[in-house]
Amino acid sequence: MDNNDIQDNPSTPQDEKFEHMKLSAWESVKSFFIELFDIQSDTDRDATIEAVKKDISFKGHTAWILIFSIFVASIGLNVSSAAVVIGAMLISPLMGPIVGIGLSVAINDVDTMKRSFINLGVMVVLSVMTAFFYFSVSPLTKETAELVARTYPTVLDVLVAIFGGLGLIVAKTKSGTIASVIFGVAIATALMPPLCTVGYGLAVGNFSYAGGALYLFSINAVFIALATFIVAKILRFPLVRYANSQRRKNTARIASLVALIVIVPSIYLFIKLLDQEVFTNKAEEFVDTQIKYEGAEVVKFTQNYESKMIEIYLIGRPVPQDEISVWIKKLHETDQLGDVDLRVYQGTDQSDELTERISGSLKADILSELYVNNEQRIRDKDERITFLEDEVARLSVKETVPFEEVSKEMKITYEGLETFGFSRRINTDFSKIDTIPVFNISWNKAVKSKDRAVNAAKISEILKIRMKLDTLLVVEMSK
Repeated sequence: MDNNDIQDNPSTPQDEKFEHMKLSAWESVKSFFIELFDIQSDTDRDATIEAVKKDISFKGHTAWILIFSIFVASIGLNVSSAAVVIGAMLISPLMGPIVGIGLSVAINDVDTMKRSFINLGVMVVLSVMTAFFYFSVSPLTKETAELVARTYPTVLDVLVAIFGGLGLIVAKTKSGTIASVIFGVAIATALMPPLCTVGYGLAVGNFSYAGGALYLFSINAVFIALATFIVAKILRFPLVRYANSQRRKNTARIASLVALIVIVPSIYLFIKLLDQEVFTNKAEEFVDTQIKYEGAEVVKFTQNYESKMIEIYLIGRPVPQDEISVWIKKLHETDQLGDVDLRVYQGTDQSDELTERISGSLKADILSELYVNNEQRIRDKDERITFLEDEVARLSVKETVPFEEVSKEMKITYEGLETFGFSRRINTDFSKIDTIPVFNISWNKAVKSKDRAVNAAKISEILKIRMKLDTLLVVEMSK
């Protein structure tokens, strides 16, 4: 080999060693992440299927546990206690049939799927009947924050159901089920409170509440089942084998149809709720950033996703139509709000429509908001006024002090008295404040200490009679 051959092939043992090190490092990193996210190796498929089937059953103890947990949740919603509602969710057995539906569809187990649907239906009916009974006999039927929060779903409820369902089934598939995850999912997905709200809506005759709460429960149930289905497919759970080939084909078709019925509406529902949430956020952001005019104030605004309408109510200085036209132009240029209409109501507008709105629910909303925002400020001012009035009462002199007459009398009566003064001292024992009259005296050096004490006591008694006071102080001042 000559020098030219060496130059044409510059590869050396050091280069080959470096390439080997790079390949080894990449394989190590890849291996680390594969092990980090691997759930296949620690999955007990047979034990998971057995555990899920066991949780589907609904009879005896499970039925009574559900009834009692519904009562607990209804009480928690009735008094707006989140802690009580959370406790009820922890003991609720509602999750079992929903997970059973998702898993049975994934493994083509029609028998388990039928049993899951039947048990879920019985659970839902029993839950609603129990809540309906409680709210029918309960004297407390006022809407609470906990009840209202369960009357309509948002995209956040969908996301919670999806990731909660994923966490639940992954925890169930692990060898040695992670109980804390199951409890956490039971709280996060909140299956029970919507059913209690359905019972509340039926009991008070508010069918929109009942429908919205049932809608929320359905969303949670569907996406938990969907998450279970996806994880079971990813982990390649074994399909149920049937000896009859025709039955196997029919079972596969039924499972596929159920999966299609669940997945397609779920995707549509998620997109619709996401679009609605984006619309709401964009509308609020537009009003906060763009609706500004010196001397005018936004007292209320509403947005309607279905009608694509934003309504704004202003008070104060009238906004000219040119400015409103600019707002409308900016609205149409805003992403996600291009097809939205803007309607502005002003305090100077005397139209019948505005008058009707102001005199109705809007007036109540405005007054309620003003009351809430100013309640603390008013209370603080009242407390300050009360304090100042008390201070004035304490500091005011109820009787006019005849100081000149009294001081002359003291000078004539007590030889050696050099100075005589009067003041009021404010004392407190940290539970109440008192104002005490104080008389300051000083004696000539020729007066003995014993005589000073005796004379001071006599002066105190004379002043009490003369001033008509029960309490006063006579204090000797040192010169």
